[in-house]
Amino acid sequence: GPEIMSATLDVLDALRPALSRPVEIIERDIGFASLKANGTTITDAVIDTARVVDGVILGPVSHNDYPPLKEGGLNPSGVLRKSLQLHANIRPARVWPGCTPAIRGEIDLIVARENLEGFYADRNMHEGSGEFMPTPGVGLAMRRITTEASLNIARSAFDWAERRPARKVAAIHKANVMRLTDGIFLDAVRSVAAQHPAIAYEEMLVDAAAAHLVREPERFDVIVTTNMFGDILSDLASELTGSLGLAGSLNAGLTHCAAQAQHGSAPDLAGQDKANPASLIVSLAMMLDHLGEGDAARRIEAGLGVMLQHPETRTADLGGTLGCRDFARQLSDHLGKGE
Repeated sequence: GPEIMSATLDVLDALRPALSRPVEIIERDIGFASLKANGTTITDAVIDTARVVDGVILGPVSHNDYPPLKEGGLNPSGVLRKSLQLHANIRPARVWPGCTPAIRGEIDLIVARENLEGFYADRNMHEGSGEFMPTPGVGLAMRRITTEASLNIARSAFDWAERRPARKVAAIHKANVMRLTDGIFLDAVRSVAAQHPAIAYEEMLVDAAAAHLVREPERFDVIVTTNMFGDILSDLASELTGSLGLAGSLNAGLTHCAAQAQHGSAPDLAGQDKANPASLIVSLAMMLDHLGEGDAARRIEAGLGVMLQHPETRTADLGGTLGCRDFARQLSDHLGKGE
C-alpha cells in the first residue's frame, strides 16, 4: 500500500503544471500504522479530513488481517464509503496496449457497482454489523437493498452510458431467487431507464452475465448491479483484460469521491519494490476526470499506454523489468515533458 501510494503521489506531483488549480496533498495514516498509534485502523480525524477535501486517494490495506471490530479493526474502505456516502463504485475494464487478454473478443466496459448496502456487513447497517451468529455454528448475513440506493447507482450508470459510444446498460440481478430485494433494485433501474430512451437497456441474471462476460464480453458496455455481484463481476472482467493490476476504481457520491485500486494489498511484496502502481494511478486519473481535470486524466492514460507497449517500461508482473519506483519515475518524467 505505502509503496504504490508514494508512486501515485509522484505522478500527481508531475501533473501539477497541467492542472487548472493548485493542489495540496494531505497524507494521513490508516491501517496497521493507525492501529498501532491510535488503537483503530481509521480515526475520526481522518474521516473529518476526508469530508473537507476535494478527493481522496485510498491505498490498499490488509483488512482481512485486522483484529475484531471491538479491538479497532475497521475496514477503512467501508468506513469511508459509508461516511462520505460514496454510493457508486465505478470499475472500468479495458485491454491496455501491450497486454494480452485472457480470452478472445473486445473488452471495453464499466461496472457500476452499488457501494453502500447489499450483503456487505461493514456498511449495510446504521449501527452494528450486518453479519452475526445467533447460536454456535449458525451464521446469518443480512442483505439490505433500498429504492434510494438503487436509484442512485442507476443514475450513475446511465450518466456513464450517455458519455460512451455504445450507449448500453445491462442490469445484473438474481431476482428469480431474491425476488423482493432484487425486485426493488430492478424497479429502480427500470424507472431510470425510462428517462433515457436513447440508451439500450437489458436485464440479465448474474450467472448468465458471468458466462457472457467470458464468452462474448463485447456484448457489455455499462453494467449496473448490486454490491456483491458488482465486486465479483468487475474482478472477473478485469482479469479477462489481462491484468487486475491495471484496473482502476472510483468511489463517487453526490459530494465526495475517492480513488482506490481495484486490487487489494500485497504484504508479501512489501519493501521489495515489486508492486505495480498502475491500478492506483489509473484510479487517480478517474478521480481527476471526475473533478473536472479531464486533460490531466487523459495525459495519465496516454502516458500509461505508451509505457505498457514496451516490455522495458513495464513492471515485472507484466513481463517487464521495472520496479515500482522506476515505473512511477519514468511515467512522471514522461508527463513532466508534456508528452
